[in-house]
Amino acid sequence: MAPDAFQLMQETLECQRSAYLANPEPNYQTRINDLRTLERFIREQQEAMIAAIDRDYGHRSRHETLLTEIVPTLDGIKHAIKHLKQWMRPQRRSIDFMTFTGAKNRVIPQPLGVVGVIVPWNFPVFLSFSPLISIFAAGNRAMVKMSENSRHLTELLNEKIPLYFPTEKLQFFDELGGVGVEFSKLPFDHLLFTGSGQTGRAVMAAAAQNLCPVTLELGGKSPAVILDDFPLHKAAARIVYVKLLNAGQICTTVDYAYLPEHKLNEFVRLAKSIVAQRYPSIHSIDYSSIIDDKSFMRLTQALTDAQSKGATLIQLIDGEPWDAQTRKIAPHIVLNVPDDCELMQREIFGPILPIKGFDDLNAVVHDINARPRPLAFYPFSNDVRQIHDLLTRVMSGGVTVNDALFHVAQHDLPFGGVGASGMGHYHGHDGFMTFSKMRPVFYQTKLSSLMFMMPPYGKRFELILKFLMR
Repeated sequence: MAPDAFQLMQETLECQRSAYLANPEPNYQTRINDLRTLERFIREQQEAMIAAIDRDYGHRSRHETLLTEIVPTLDGIKHAIKHLKQWMRPQRRSIDFMTFTGAKNRVIPQPLGVVGVIVPWNFPVFLSFSPLISIFAAGNRAMVKMSENSRHLTELLNEKIPLYFPTEKLQFFDELGGVGVEFSKLPFDHLLFTGSGQTGRAVMAAAAQNLCPVTLELGGKSPAVILDDFPLHKAAARIVYVKLLNAGQICTTVDYAYLPEHKLNEFVRLAKSIVAQRYPSIHSIDYSSIIDDKSFMRLTQALTDAQSKGATLIQLIDGEPWDAQTRKIAPHIVLNVPDDCELMQREIFGPILPIKGFDDLNAVVHDINARPRPLAFYPFSNDVRQIHDLLTRVMSGGVTVNDALFHVAQHDLPFGGVGASGMGHYHGHDGFMTFSKMRPVFYQTKLSSLMFMMPPYGKRFELILKFLMR
């Protein structure tokens, strides 16, 4: 990393911290203005961002960018503006101790200061601007480090964002080699990282040197479980849609699926029919490319590895299985997948779906729980008791019942992982809470209870103790 890049990050942090100290608690109107400026930027630069992301991917479906990045971000801003006044109100808390003095308790949400955000490449607009909604709603300032695979988008952001926000409020940084490591070492007031577990460990270790609190969104192998009572065509249609969205490059997509053993062949047949209707070939403009050569090679080698170990590969689009020039891989279902192959050892992050048959649901629960806790879990059943049982026995970051992915876009639900899939939450009110100090304040009255509890202790003190211990 060039010395001037590190110096720029330090200078930006100092600038933003000075601005925070000069105005540590921006008022409601200032925060609303920041949110509306975010909205104006997205609307005015929408087409430029779509084109930049397309160049970064090689090909990224325009409609997928609109659906997965632009729409949920604008909706998140609308939600925050609608509820911000309520979020900012001090909370009253009951007093269970020494109530006879008339004292009162409050919890006051106050800005933390400067928040760092490290953004992955798969949804670079949503995963940078969605945190900014919560960060600005809470009254903070932000420094955002983009991915090396988002070079064209980052260039656009660095050119256009200064026209909307001053450096003391918001600054984006490109990954020039080593920037991410140094960025995570900065003494932020909070750091949000979205990415792999391996990188997340390094980020957390670096942040620990400054005792900087972190929110980590790390992904993992999120399973779906289809029970016998749920209509198979409906489950297949929904799972295939989510699995092929962004060519499977989603941390919360269905990574692998379980279904009754006797329904495996029917699921494959349905999946082939569904995919044929949606994508006539891998060169369809609605089908996105794999982000880079390294990821493309990893996925194709993982397919070859699984096949060499006895798995059955079922290609869901006719023609070549993949095209190295466009970095597009035909959707695949994988049967008889061994647990020791790469497809079952790490998050797939591509248009490949291993499916496993089962006869005993308890064995499925045991198999899922033997793995690190996933970011998401997708049970399919119309049996309320079965769903309750699965929710009780399988822990994950979030859940969508009878579909996949949709819990992520609900602004009144917290988003975040658990265990190996991450820590902390944001989105909506939970994002406001994460990027605020929920500061407890006790207001003492003129008549302090302490005046009755000072030495020398005597009978009056014993009577007070008995009253408090009643």
